[in-house]
Amino acid sequence: MSVSLPRKIWRVFKSMGVVGWSKKKNLLGANPMFISSAFILLTLALASLLRKTVHKTLSDNLIKVLLLEFLATLELCAACFELIIVADNWGIEAYALSLFLLTIYWSSCWGNASACPYIPMEELVEGSKNLSTVGLIVLSQILGGLVTFRYVQLFWAMELVETHRGKAFEDCAADLHVDMITGALIEGVGTALCRITSRTLSDTNAKFVGVLDAFFSTMMVVIAFNYSGGYFNPALATSLKLGCEGNDFIEHMVVYWIGASLGSILSVFVFKNQLLQKYFKDMPSKIE
Repeated sequence: MSVSLPRKIWRVFKSMGVVGWSKKKNLLGANPMFISSAFILLTLALASLLRKTVHKTLSDNLIKVLLLEFLATLELCAACFELIIVADNWGIEAYALSLFLLTIYWSSCWGNASACPYIPMEELVEGSKNLSTVGLIVLSQILGGLVTFRYVQLFWAMELVETHRGKAFEDCAADLHVDMITGALIEGVGTALCRITSRTLSDTNAKFVGVLDAFFSTMMVVIAFNYSGGYFNPALATSLKLGCEGNDFIEHMVVYWIGASLGSILSVFVFKNQLLQKYFKDMPSKIE
């Protein structure tokens, strides 16, 4: 007796682990990791569509910049909310791989948007942006981060898979597992290293710059993961962890805003050091 095509497809998916899970706890017996991945891909697609709409309908002005920063921050934070689910259920390896791939994607499609408050702060220090513009950009990023959970909550509340059960209304826990000063140092030093590396790679014009940059930043996140969470982005940390049990407001601001921002500003001066600049000029031949 021949097996129907749909059943053959089902068997292939089951052998791959995509389906075959409990249908009582998971939509159509789907692997929760598949649903998490689908949500992230849906978020990327929606953000891409909105980004194209902004580019088509608005001329190059401050409003356009603010909208693109808002969208990029929302996209980043929504994906990272789901990556929390990935890390909790499939470990740091799955989290790191997902973050690495996402970082490569974002570096190729965000354009000048950064979704990170200390990037415009660096531009303020360097004199390429004024204070009012930087303030508005940072505000748009904060707003993008703060509204993200409402979007994520809608998806989690459907509880399509067992890994989303109770997550929509669950009290969150802080990721800071060291004292405040140590946490600020971790976020600050990590941010400085990431920014110096990113600037160095950009100046070398070497092949696969985006991949190398994504690999280094992901590696730094993994190193800091069990200590401060390894956010290295104030807007992201605020979106995911502000108000969570285990940290008060002051601790959050010192670790994730002051620590990371000081590390970023420090990287500007370190990168401009003449001795380092001479070394960086020799980097292309070493990398290639």
